[in-house]
Amino acid sequence: MNTSPIQHSTATRPLAAWTYQSAELAELEYENLFRTSWQFVCHVNEVPRQRDFFTLDLPRDPVLVLRGEDGVLRAFLNVCRHRGAKLLEGAAQCKARLSCPYHGWSYHTDGRLAGRPAEHTFADHDTQSLGLRALDIEVLCGLVFVRIVPGGASLHSMWAEYLPLIEPYRLEEMVPLQAAFLEEWDCNWKVGVDNNLENYHVPVGHPGYQRLLDSDLTGFMNVHGVAGSLSVLRPEPSSNWAERMYQRMAPALNSALPAQVRNTWSFFTMPPNTGLDLYGDSMDLFQFFPLGGQRCRVRYPIYVRPDTRREMRVLRHLNARINRRVGAEDRALCERVQAGLNSQDFAFGPLSSYEHCVLDMHARVQDACPVSRLPHNPGEGVLRQHNANMRAA
Repeated sequence: MNTSPIQHSTATRPLAAWTYQSAELAELEYENLFRTSWQFVCHVNEVPRQRDFFTLDLPRDPVLVLRGEDGVLRAFLNVCRHRGAKLLEGAAQCKARLSCPYHGWSYHTDGRLAGRPAEHTFADHDTQSLGLRALDIEVLCGLVFVRIVPGGASLHSMWAEYLPLIEPYRLEEMVPLQAAFLEEWDCNWKVGVDNNLENYHVPVGHPGYQRLLDSDLTGFMNVHGVAGSLSVLRPEPSSNWAERMYQRMAPALNSALPAQVRNTWSFFTMPPNTGLDLYGDSMDLFQFFPLGGQRCRVRYPIYVRPDTRREMRVLRHLNARINRRVGAEDRALCERVQAGLNSQDFAFGPLSSYEHCVLDMHARVQDACPVSRLPHNPGEGVLRQHNANMRAA
């Protein structure tokens, strides 16, 4: 696998339909896009104490975030160095030593190997190199991200110009509202990301958002491909009671926030697969993970600032009601798109200037997996070799 930095280019045309069908390409995308990118794991407030941990199973890589006895937050592959057994499950507080449930190898909370049963039976006695494999870790506004393959841009450099838009929401104060939702959608992961990268579909696909929000249809994007848009609550009352109540309640209940964000819903997407939605009352974050060529898993946690006011609970309920409907609409739309992409005769039509971020994302896929530039699938089973040849060329 080539893990050298990718020189980003500009796509001249969208990806071919076959790239949304191929299981072998999905494997290459995971290796060359997902493993080299920042992936959200948890909030710092979910691991506040010494020995608190949080685990996340990426498609091929179990991840562990652990606060050590020294108070330092670290990330590791959640895999024993002996025979590969997963060490921890879920999120909780571990003991002073992490013990493998298979053969009992144990590790300190800073990742160093602590001991092996029957030590005298091992020919090697240099245990310094047998600690847990450390991963890149970075915290952005309280959000903990890890990267499997080291190197590349830092998280803060990727988001630096957007921090003035994000920091007023005080994300670092937030706590989980509930356990993250997990769904499986009948579409390629890129269909979900494409959908999130443009607001062109909002007036038709999301009538609730159209009633509730004055949405920026063009959006913005930086050189790292981090894209965003700002939508403002409309002053005209919605015809829908839940949306109308949200419009009426939100400004006053969000009065502790700066004026510029009380009525603003801010939407961001970070390549290749992460969305971040900021509201005055809450935040949600979602990730698309490939499950073969034509299915994906969607992870969707929600976070809120501590606030026991009854009115705030009502506002969050209204938000959840509105966005559950939008999520269901997005899923239905994405699965309809996948059904059309599976046609042998389909090719993308011209894209609107509102879809410029979609074209940029397609370029990133093409750069990471050159075989995706081909108009037709070279064939399952040989696709990986074609990709290697094109990369070498």
